[in-house]
Amino acid sequence: MAASETGGAAWPRPLPGGGPTVSVLVAAAIVVADMVGVGVFTSLGFQVKDIPSGFSILLLWTVGGVVALCGVFSYGELGAMFPRSSGEYNFLSRAYHPAFGFLAGWVSATVGFAAPVALAAMAFGEYGKSVFPDAPPLALAIGVVWLVSLVQLTGVRHSSTFQLIATILKVLLIVAFLVAGFVIGTPQPVSFAPSSASLSQIVSAPFAISLVFVMYSFSGWNAATYIIGEMQLPERNLPRAMLAGTLIVLILYVALNAVFLHTAPIDKLAGQLDVARISGSYIFGDIGGRIVSAMICIGLISSISAMMWIGPRVMMTMGEDIPALRMFARRSTGGAPAYAILFQLTVASLMLFTRSFEKVLDFIQFALLFCSFFTVLGVIKLRITHPGLKRPYRAWGYPFTPVVFLLVTGFMMYYLLTDRPLQSALGILIMISGLLIYAIFRKREALPAAAVPGRE
Repeated sequence: MAASETGGAAWPRPLPGGGPTVSVLVAAAIVVADMVGVGVFTSLGFQVKDIPSGFSILLLWTVGGVVALCGVFSYGELGAMFPRSSGEYNFLSRAYHPAFGFLAGWVSATVGFAAPVALAAMAFGEYGKSVFPDAPPLALAIGVVWLVSLVQLTGVRHSSTFQLIATILKVLLIVAFLVAGFVIGTPQPVSFAPSSASLSQIVSAPFAISLVFVMYSFSGWNAATYIIGEMQLPERNLPRAMLAGTLIVLILYVALNAVFLHTAPIDKLAGQLDVARISGSYIFGDIGGRIVSAMICIGLISSISAMMWIGPRVMMTMGEDIPALRMFARRSTGGAPAYAILFQLTVASLMLFTRSFEKVLDFIQFALLFCSFFTVLGVIKLRITHPGLKRPYRAWGYPFTPVVFLLVTGFMMYYLLTDRPLQSALGILIMISGLLIYAIFRKREALPAAAVPGRE
């Protein structure tokens, strides 16, 4: 999209002091860090209540990973076609209309990342009580968000180093936990082989509902699309980073759930939120809870770092396009969008102080799924309407893989509409407010009326 079409400079913009610096390894680390939060350590207890089968549980998590991979293939095609940071803001603007892109960007830039940051930070504070008994959880939460934000403000190179080290440490700790579980844990009478009851469980309503929450644990597979403009050779490395990161997480998730079931009795896990702590107590004894809490705390640092990196890039890119938001496009000498980072830090901090992030998370889920749904649908749309566009990477398994993703995401949206109608309606209102604000900006600043895919 040319400067005249966006109101900003042509893209991709070089970083101050040089070109893109994020390697495929760091981009993959961002994907892993953004995906692995607390979900996988807390979900199993509610799943085994209705699906008391080792085989069915592992298949559930495998299916979730496969659906995430279907999304990876589609986002990889769009990212290689339009290598600009900001994720859905960029993709929806190009595939449909700048107003649609602004809608997605508005949700992401205001609360879409700040609320998950606040949730992860509060989880860090709660788990941190086992490590630092005298420290208030809120103080720990605020402290970790500010510390990570200061690292992000130092620039892309320092952020890359910090992210890579933190994510590698997270993965190593999880692998150590897995090894300990299989080596020194006492095996429980659970079978991971298929049985006659497995088929009925797989096609049951509890399996479908559990898949919704498994998919939430897999959210973040698209994290690298928010920093495309900072990546080396994005047309090639973006699909690789998302694929590698998602495969690593898929393996870790299946292995973690296998260890939980292998080391702790199902009746002790059923209905419990802290399944990782329960498993840890069976593996390590009385100190197991503290060991698991420390592992989760260290892992959450990399998750918060990833979200504090990628979230501000949405506001930064919007600032490049919209004169009223121009200040958020300014980068430091190290390439960090300082004002955008400070904006997200402020919103996340306010959410922590007011505990409002829990309510915000409830009503942005539908909006985030809505944007992902239409982003993947955009791959199909562009294949039909613009078949001649250059596609450095083509979605593997097209059209089967995007259709699988659309079906599962559509089911998740239906579930939210029927199970949480009020929260979903509030999410829709947030998106409508984004359209109204776009209309105001367009009237005042002559923003583009339509996107032209592929035009430079």
